[in-house]
Amino acid sequence: MGQGRKQLLDFAPLVVFFVVNWKAGIFWATGVFMAVTLVVLAYTYFATGKIAKVPLASAILVGVFGGLTLYLQDETFIKVKVTLVNFIFAVILLGGLLFRRSFIKDVMGEAIALPDIAWRTLSLRWGLFFAALALLNEYVWRSYSTDQWVTFKVFGLMGLTLVFALANAPFMARHMADAPEPEGRAPGLAKPGQEKPSVDG
Repeated sequence: MGQGRKQLLDFAPLVVFFVVNWKAGIFWATGVFMAVTLVVLAYTYFATGKIAKVPLASAILVGVFGGLTLYLQDETFIKVKVTLVNFIFAVILLGGLLFRRSFIKDVMGEAIALPDIAWRTLSLRWGLFFAALALLNEYVWRSYSTDQWVTFKVFGLMGLTLVFALANAPFMARHMADAPEPEGRAPGLAKPGQEKPSVDG
């Protein structure tokens, strides 16, 4: 699945959530959000033959907290879900560092090659970022109206995440050159596209 299509599928449930809340209110928006999230998850599975752990965990939390929101007619649950998701991500990333484990490498390691010290730095940065988002969400939903919180959830959190990811891009690019050689390539062997100098001159 292309990166552009993946990002579109990730963003689609949030846009639907925003539009339905604007037209019909938070409870209708929550129900439709749950349905669209399930559809996206099913589509991803049939398109790729697998489901990534992060979208699956997020969908489970949407189902649990969205269900509580509808059953109890209490919008607090869907608001707190955002706090809990970001808090869980923060605990996983920062807790992993205590055990010398970089979980962000497990997610991105197949696409990007970085040295372990860079993965640890990224884990620390993203862990603190998710913790900050959890605190920020708590402040927003407790201090502003539901419609304002929905706007923050859909556009504010997404915008902050995009800006933070772009801010880390130079760091990642700088350390990609320090990444270890892929396994299976003998030391001193020229990289693909590079000719090895001839000993005959």
